[in-house]
Amino acid sequence: MSSAFTPTSPLRQRFRPLWWLAITYLAISFATRVVLLVMSGSEVPHTPLNLLYAFGVGLGYDLVTCIYVAWPLVLFLWFVPTRSGRMPGLWRWLLSAAALVLTCAICLGVLHLMYHATLKTTWPALLPFLFVLPLTAFTYTSRAGQWVLYGFALLLLYGLLFVAASELVFWNEFGVRFNFIAVDYLVYTTEVIGNIRESYPIGRWLALLAVVALVLFALGRRTLRARDDGSRFWQRGKVALLWLVLTVISVAAVNGGMKDRSGNNYVNELAGNGIYQFFNAFRSSHLDYAKFYRTLPDDEAFRRVREMLKTPEATYVSDDPRDLTRAIRHAGPEKRLNVVLISVESLSGDYLGTFGNQDHITPYLDALVGQSLFFDNLYANGTRTVRGLEALSLSVPPTPGDSLLKEHHNENLFSLASVFNDRGYQSDFVYGGYGEFDNMNYFFSHNGYRAVDRRDIPKTATIHSENVWGVADEDLYTLALAQMDQIHGEGKPFFLHIMTTSNHRPFTFPESRVKQANGTRQGAVAYTDWSIGDFIKRAREKSYFDDTVFVITADHCASSAGKTSVPVNRYHIPLWIYAPKHIPPQRVDRLMGQVDIVPTLLGLLNFSYRSRFFGYDLFQLEPGRERAFPATYEKLGYLHDDVLTVLEPGRKLEQMKPDYATGDAVPLVPQNEEQIAQTIAYYQVASELFKRGQLLRRPTDATPVEPLPAAAGSVPAPTGSTAAPATAGSVPALAH
Repeated sequence: MSSAFTPTSPLRQRFRPLWWLAITYLAISFATRVVLLVMSGSEVPHTPLNLLYAFGVGLGYDLVTCIYVAWPLVLFLWFVPTRSGRMPGLWRWLLSAAALVLTCAICLGVLHLMYHATLKTTWPALLPFLFVLPLTAFTYTSRAGQWVLYGFALLLLYGLLFVAASELVFWNEFGVRFNFIAVDYLVYTTEVIGNIRESYPIGRWLALLAVVALVLFALGRRTLRARDDGSRFWQRGKVALLWLVLTVISVAAVNGGMKDRSGNNYVNELAGNGIYQFFNAFRSSHLDYAKFYRTLPDDEAFRRVREMLKTPEATYVSDDPRDLTRAIRHAGPEKRLNVVLISVESLSGDYLGTFGNQDHITPYLDALVGQSLFFDNLYANGTRTVRGLEALSLSVPPTPGDSLLKEHHNENLFSLASVFNDRGYQSDFVYGGYGEFDNMNYFFSHNGYRAVDRRDIPKTATIHSENVWGVADEDLYTLALAQMDQIHGEGKPFFLHIMTTSNHRPFTFPESRVKQANGTRQGAVAYTDWSIGDFIKRAREKSYFDDTVFVITADHCASSAGKTSVPVNRYHIPLWIYAPKHIPPQRVDRLMGQVDIVPTLLGLLNFSYRSRFFGYDLFQLEPGRERAFPATYEKLGYLHDDVLTVLEPGRKLEQMKPDYATGDAVPLVPQNEEQIAQTIAYYQVASELFKRGQLLRRPTDATPVEPLPAAAGSVPAPTGSTAAPATAGSVPALAH
């Protein structure tokens, strides 16, 4: 085959455009990495080792990605005929089209036989065939062929520049290369495209990219001249076969985690490649825990979890070692109070003045701290809204890959709504956008909630502001108040879970509400604060206000970037539980996970019930047992006793002492094997239970649980708490 690639060989002439594409792509990738380095600022020390690692390892990923990126051009150069030949063009095209249709049918048939896949799931396999279909309609060395090659190359170049520009925007927002968030966003194109159009001067940027593409194309146009002195289809097929071999080898030998060898996560991300990371994340969207992560023997994992979930108020109802169902018993009668749970979009703890922010953008929420049961040391489950909603509805650790909100077979799970519904409550999930996004409407409507979204706003209602994500928070709260009024009018208690959207890019909100500028994060946070204050003010006028508990927290933080794989400062979120007639103000600084909010709330309501939640009622928990589950879509964290253990695909793990203020961490040497086992047990059992359908709600879950006698109502005091004005360390009791 070497003789075929002499300087004047037809194959070398034919495949010369591949060199153009490779050099162009590597140059664009290098320039992108330089810009990302500049955007990282002081997060990446410009030491020779860091720069060598970022650009050296990065070049390796770029070369691998170039193999994948080049496939459309390889197919183009393979299939387009050199000359017309003896067969008329139409007949040649019809013959090749028939061969392609037959090949496509065989491929789809094989997929159906091997995986029982239908066309609904295998339709992407049609795309390569549709791409190749027109390629035999013209000849490579003709004038038309030359212009088609130019047009195709220009389209490829523009696409690569568009991806590079998208990476810069994504890095600015999330501080990482494309990851699972980008995969998710590709699914919901309406919201994402709308968000981009409302957030950036997209028309101007696209025009600028077109100019850059034309300039670069003009510089490399000579390399794209269509020359071929007589290569044959089977000869060109050898190059395609070689490309296939390189692709298979790269897929088998390279993975997205190989770059993560530096102690600085920003350096690791710079060493990656956005296109490669995107498809790596796509492959990781359904990670099977047992296949990719460290495991324990199942019996040991379940035994550990049953031990760790045992608390003073809980008793296992079965001797089955794999059944986590517990009877939760509190002293005295239950409090049938209304509950409004507000999960605020991206409300990071560091926006609050009470945590040291000097910008004074949350005056109402800061004042509410002294009037509420407030938790200083709460950590979110993840970095996406679906992870927060998962924790607040199901109280489970985050499973790898997709959130349970988006998994198949996620109906009829044991949820917070099911506990309320068993007591005659009406449970609503209220969202200001269209709940198809992130599968919210489907999930909540199939797990005990009534889904209420933008469609339920009366057409005659005043909408003060809206963007692609939804109506302004104040209009969302108006919708929620209408639901509360309706349910109260029917004589039922209500549980509402409200999900806000205003604190999300493009950060637009009604004018004249706050002094901060519209379209800025600070303005959106200030408006979030104002709208919550306005909501509480309006709710105070309702007859049911005195008997309503308001729970205000965040779905996740505004940023997830940090120098470590799981920077704990990017998971710190606030929690207020506000019921002035029932819960005395107090600050609690014990470590708390987002999964603990649900059982702690139910404990404050004095509910006795059956539970399979993974969270703790913090006021029933003995000191020293607190933990949280900060995680990404593939890195699963366990924070306990000032040690952060992180499980990673490939059965890897890291363990470190985190800095709660900066998110930095120091590797723990020697590692704590007991905490490693605890981490594995929690995540392994949670994944296994969902996989086997054991997180489902059962008819027996509605079995009434007898409360403890009133004399048995003493519980451990929450150590480390400060009271304002309640006595330090006291448990906030619900007033009778």
